[in-house]
Amino acid sequence: MDSLIEQAGQMAGTQLKKLRWALGINGVLSIAFGVVVILWPGISLYALTILLGAWLLASGIVGIASVISGATGQERGWIVFKSLLDIAVGVIVFVWPGISALALLYVIAVYAIVLGIITIGGAFWLPFSGGDTALLVLSGLVSIVFGIVMFAMPGDGALVLLALIAAFALVTGFWELAVAINGKRMLEKRVNRAFGSPKTQTAS
Repeated sequence: MDSLIEQAGQMAGTQLKKLRWALGINGVLSIAFGVVVILWPGISLYALTILLGAWLLASGIVGIASVISGATGQERGWIVFKSLLDIAVGVIVFVWPGISALALLYVIAVYAIVLGIITIGGAFWLPFSGGDTALLVLSGLVSIVFGIVMFAMPGDGALVLLALIAAFALVTGFWELAVAINGKRMLEKRVNRAFGSPKTQTAS
């Protein structure tokens, strides 16, 4: 039985490691995008659009790649859904080269709200509990608030647009990194839930 638990742990560990890597890479990409926007205050709308599209496409491709390489279970559907959202918005941005600042703001606002909903759903769908669930719910709510604020402030200028997009990217990146770093606890919970902890089995 111990051997079975070890094998299950190794399989689950491989799958969750891929999920952690995908979230970790996406977190780094998000933070890098946010930092570039902050350090480039005079960025043109065209350059911002290209960077935004590249960030979202890269995030989506990383997520899909993690699924193709073996992510399974509850994580699979969530990653696919989020990755397709990233890719769809990235493609929209790229194929709309003449997008106005207002239109770009609305696109990001819709993306932030949908991402927030997906994140909150993931908090209850993925194998999280306690503080981990609270972290995802809080991140989702923050994302939704960002989207609402973007809709409510469409005419406040380019600097506000840059600040909102940069802040949104940084918040998204930090929560993805936090989830990626906390993946080891996810593994232990999954194995114990599926097979029971070794201590419990020994006692019985």
